[in-house]
Parts: sequence; C-alpha cells; structure tokens
Amino acid sequence: MSTEDGPPSEQRPSQVPSTGTMLVDTSRRDRVGEFRGVAGPYWSLRPVSGGAEWEAEPANVREPSPIERLRAEIARCNARSEGRIL
Repeated sequence: MSTEDGPPSEQRPSQVPSTGTMLVDTSRRDRVGEFRGVAGPYWSLRPVSGGAEWEAEPANVREPSPIERLRAEIARCNARSEGRIL
C-alpha cells in the first residue's frame, strides 16, 4: 500500500458538512458513513450501505481517502444489487 492510499491525517472538516457527505469515524476503527445531521455536540452518521445511524464526535471525524471512498461506493452498489437498500 502506498502512502497515498492511507487515511489523510489532517483532512478534518472545518465546519458542519452537507447532508450525505461521506466521512470516516476514527473512533470506530475508521468506519465510513454519510453525514445525516447534528445531534447536540455530536454528528450523526449512517453506514453507506445502509443500517443504523451512530453518533460521532466531530473531533474524531475526517474525510475519506480515495480508496476508502471507493470501497464505500462499492459496498453501496453491492447492497443495492442485493436488495438491501434502495
């Protein structure tokens, strides 16, 4: 793996992102989710391939690397083709 494929250590969102923005929660083993909204001091994220939302501290959230984004998009396509999400 090259260093370009690794997680970007300093690409933290500087403000509240738009709904649907793909983010990585570093406190949950780099779990990728889509931003859903603000819940008190936390940001609500939902798995890209469907599932229950979770809350993340904004300090633990960063933008995904290109490979993380690609993996999440593939997971979404697979879930859609299997009928797990619309």
